[in-house]
Amino acid sequence: MTELDAQDTVARERRGPTEGEVDDARGDGRASRVPVWGLASVAFLAYLVLSVARWYRWDNPSWDLAIFEQAVRGWAEHGVPIVTVKGPDFHQLGDHFSPFLVVLAPFYALFPTPLTLLVAQCVLVAGSVVPVALTARRLLGPWRGLALAGAYAFSWGVQSAVDVQFHEYALAVPLLALGLTAFLEGRWRASAVWVALLLGVKEDLGLTVAAFGVVLWLRGQRALGAITAGVGVVGMALVVGVVVPAFNPQGRYDYWGRLGEDDEVAAGAGDTVGGALQSLAGLLTPAVKLETLALLGLLTVFVALRSSLALLVVPTLLWRFAGSTEFYWGTTWHYSLILMPVLFAAAIDGLRSMQASPWRASRLLARVAPGAMVVVALVLLPRFPLSDLWDPESYRRDARFPAAQGAVDAVPEGATVASDRGLIVQLATDRRVYWIVTDPAVRPQYVVVDQHGWGGKPPMDVAAYAEGLYPGTDYEIVYDEQGYVVARRL
Repeated sequence: MTELDAQDTVARERRGPTEGEVDDARGDGRASRVPVWGLASVAFLAYLVLSVARWYRWDNPSWDLAIFEQAVRGWAEHGVPIVTVKGPDFHQLGDHFSPFLVVLAPFYALFPTPLTLLVAQCVLVAGSVVPVALTARRLLGPWRGLALAGAYAFSWGVQSAVDVQFHEYALAVPLLALGLTAFLEGRWRASAVWVALLLGVKEDLGLTVAAFGVVLWLRGQRALGAITAGVGVVGMALVVGVVVPAFNPQGRYDYWGRLGEDDEVAAGAGDTVGGALQSLAGLLTPAVKLETLALLGLLTVFVALRSSLALLVVPTLLWRFAGSTEFYWGTTWHYSLILMPVLFAAAIDGLRSMQASPWRASRLLARVAPGAMVVVALVLLPRFPLSDLWDPESYRRDARFPAAQGAVDAVPEGATVASDRGLIVQLATDRRVYWIVTDPAVRPQYVVVDQHGWGGKPPMDVAAYAEGLYPGTDYEIVYDEQGYVVARRL
């Protein structure tokens, strides 16, 4: 390759493929979409079995599924997403700005069960595999592209999110996949529109929209990049500063406190240099944060770092690592889900530039990297949730299940009930459910406690505990089996 050829390659890499190049690539791909849809189908089935198995076991990792079911049911039945788990008549948009949950309402109206949300999440995430796989095959070749897409479909961030039941980030994944693949094909405006739609998924994604504007600017799309960045910043500011407080009963955004540093770091802020160093150290300690960074890099054997698209992970990692909530720092839960399409799109971009490199070693690495990504995914599989598919215990209810079913049956349909995490999801569909320490003015008809899953010292006298939570009431125990206790208001 001559110096002139190398310069031309760099220029083409900066502008992206021409329409003709994309059309040619699309034409080559139309005859071989079966492997792509096959991969997406296998991924969907794996996600679905994992989700339904947890649901079947009545294994509730959090209250999220109850919250989202109430929100979607509110959209479906009344056009207003009221979430009583968060408080009496609490409007979901006063918690997080997720109006796009409304797209699930028609499906919930047809099938009013939490399983509808779990299936929808599996469809959304598996559906994102299709544009990633198609684009990867067009730009990298059929087998390398399919390998990269397979590593994406079974990446640990996807597994962890699917395992903890529904979350609104599931709506962001197909938007990111469509937006970033449009970017890789040089369809700049389409990419900006898809990514800007993230503002309707959750308020913190405004930072991702702004970062994408920066990436567009770096790729030479100066005007579009500036507009996109502005939309992200201004949109997030309006949502967090105006919209969410307008729906919030306290007139505020409730999550500022979770972004504060601990006392030790805050104490060093008085000294500019020392405070800066302590703040930086706080972003990388404890060690779980470094482990998360390492595992993010390993997903794409660090090829994603060759692309400016990798900048899109920075805002999410910053607020997670700066936050004081330990759940934000690691590889569990749903917090890494939106990073997965970003990293693998960046990997496609990085591999494309490596394939055109004048350096033989770089071209060789581009050929083997997708296979290495598959190897990494397989090596990591035993420590992440999809390994549960091979565990017979994943499909068995524990010995307490009959008692749990009895506790749910002890609460009549349509009743108001306050519950801890133990059975809150199972109670939410047919009853008006509150979190157990919600507003004391609620006066629920029933209080349900799972003493074994309390996570601390549980109340042994649940009736007295309920009377203390809701002053002026009297409760009696109507069910007490294997740690599941139901108290009824007299």
